[in-house]
Amino acid sequence: MKRFLSAFMIATACLSAYAADDDTEKNDSTGGFVFTDIKLVKTTPVKDQNKSGTCWCFAGTSFYEDEIMRKGGKELDLSEMFTVRNCYLDKADRYVRMDGATNFSAGGSVLDVPYVWKRYGVVPESAYAGLEYGEDKHVHGELDAVLKAYLDAVRKNPNKRISTAWRKGFEAILDAYLGAVPETFTVDGVEYTPATYAKSLGLDTNDYVAVTSFAHHPYYEPFVLEVADNWLWGEYYNVPVEEMKAIVDSAIDKGYSVVWAADVSEGGFNWAKGYAVMPKPTDAADLEGTELARWVKLSDKERASKQFEIDGPCDEIVVTQESRQDMFDRHETTDDHGMEIVGIATDQNGNRYYKVKNSWDTNQVYDGFFYVSEPYFRAKTIDIYVNKDALPKDTKKKLGL
Repeated sequence: MKRFLSAFMIATACLSAYAADDDTEKNDSTGGFVFTDIKLVKTTPVKDQNKSGTCWCFAGTSFYEDEIMRKGGKELDLSEMFTVRNCYLDKADRYVRMDGATNFSAGGSVLDVPYVWKRYGVVPESAYAGLEYGEDKHVHGELDAVLKAYLDAVRKNPNKRISTAWRKGFEAILDAYLGAVPETFTVDGVEYTPATYAKSLGLDTNDYVAVTSFAHHPYYEPFVLEVADNWLWGEYYNVPVEEMKAIVDSAIDKGYSVVWAADVSEGGFNWAKGYAVMPKPTDAADLEGTELARWVKLSDKERASKQFEIDGPCDEIVVTQESRQDMFDRHETTDDHGMEIVGIATDQNGNRYYKVKNSWDTNQVYDGFFYVSEPYFRAKTIDIYVNKDALPKDTKKKLGL
């Protein structure tokens, strides 16, 4: 997942923590929706991945920050770039060993976050911001291009055998852009290493599970999800789509947030206006008189765009397991972006939505949050990541957890 916004949509610094819990709050939107928050989970402030393909890390790190608070810990600001740097290194090793026949990019999956926490530890943002290249915000275009070009030069093996120096050179590039990783740092007067700091946070990465819903694998068994950014070849438990939705509902009801990976390239996804819906296509049979006359004169492209002229709650498509699978198989649903579900809401017509925390800054109608309809969730979810204790009992039993 590596979705990021163009520069004009990314500007101001983060606001204060979004810390409401169980409050009902009405939000007036320029898009014609009036959302009422029904159930909210306490979460840390919205951050800004800016022009970097690291949404997976922002979502996973935010989730773990929220888990620390849920368990009674302090609000923390943990470093995303420490995790990103370690993933770059291990991706590079795999890319060279496999002669380039695996993915190397800025993208990743939420499973990369526990992978790094378990092997390399955690550091606070204050100890490792990853901004050593003359920018105030993350801008990774040059970094990503340089890293990939370097690795491609190595894997071509011009010396007929790979040198013992290539990894030191790769690390030097990361040091130049992101900074060298501190061996020790101090938090609240206590000195830590990344490993001891991770241990101090009180989270066990084994307490969490990744879940998806696709019909080309057996249900209630794990499988390696076939998306390019799953470079770890991590396993996801497979459940029917309604059961995946029930996991999210159960989690929010119990006070747990959920990491959400999804396709955000749909016409019904409107970040500026704060909603994501799956509207039904306009049917000429439903049109009359001059309205029909105008419709038949439109081009196919114009007709398609009309579907997404949304000015409030609308009729949405019915999403089945079969239609969801078809969208995934035909690459109409792609692994675009990682976010965090932090609440449940309704619109003025009583339709239910998930409130989602994004990592695209706060200069937006809902200060960095938006609302996702249930049909959009059913159709466009790639996977979720959640505490095992948040699962409904029957699902947990079926998965053997």
